[in-house]
Amino acid sequence: MDEFARHQISLLDFKLRSQYFPISYNIYVRKFPPYITHIVGIDEAGRGPLAGPVAVGAFCIPVNFDRNFFIKVMDSKKLSEKNRELWFTKIRTIHKEGRVQYKVVLVSNSIIDTKGISYAIKLGIKKCLGQLGLNPKKTLILLDGSLKASGEFMFQKTIIKGDMKEPVIGCASIMAKVIRDKYMVRKAKLFPKYMFDVHKGYGTKIHRQALKKYGTSPFHRASFLKNFNLK
Repeated sequence: MDEFARHQISLLDFKLRSQYFPISYNIYVRKFPPYITHIVGIDEAGRGPLAGPVAVGAFCIPVNFDRNFFIKVMDSKKLSEKNRELWFTKIRTIHKEGRVQYKVVLVSNSIIDTKGISYAIKLGIKKCLGQLGLNPKKTLILLDGSLKASGEFMFQKTIIKGDMKEPVIGCASIMAKVIRDKYMVRKAKLFPKYMFDVHKGYGTKIHRQALKKYGTSPFHRASFLKNFNLK
């Protein structure tokens, strides 16, 4: 059995450490072939809203990236809007410096309605990884929750609550959340009656009241509203 095959088998036995943001990537990657060059965190934002796209974010670092950058990174949903914006700016800055890469793909409500939310998220993951242009054989993918990358990325791990445990996933979560929120704020100008800038498409009381008063818009997810009483 050659070295590459042995590493494929060892991947099946790999178990992540459960400490909170402890990872030394150089130590972590030594469990994988020495030719691993990049680590990518992937998460989505906007799976559950009644309107708008789902966003998939991918955050990519080289294996020798300084992990001190990640101190106090956490799941975007647990950060205040102000702190999300601060981290969004920090990530954009080091991206411009060429130290990291990130991609966020928005998959439309029409695709969600015709193909389903799971398909939409898989499509977003595929597009993000395609845009990053990484070699699947040299890349470690860490994904939140139940997400999975395509089979060509042999070195991947799905992590429950990964957005809280793994900083690269946390950063992906932040970028996906902030970019989607900004998109919803822009769409609010086209559909002012629904106040998307306030609730970002989620099924809040104010959003449900607007739906009952005005009905749906082309921006809503019809498949999510099948059992919603619009009367």
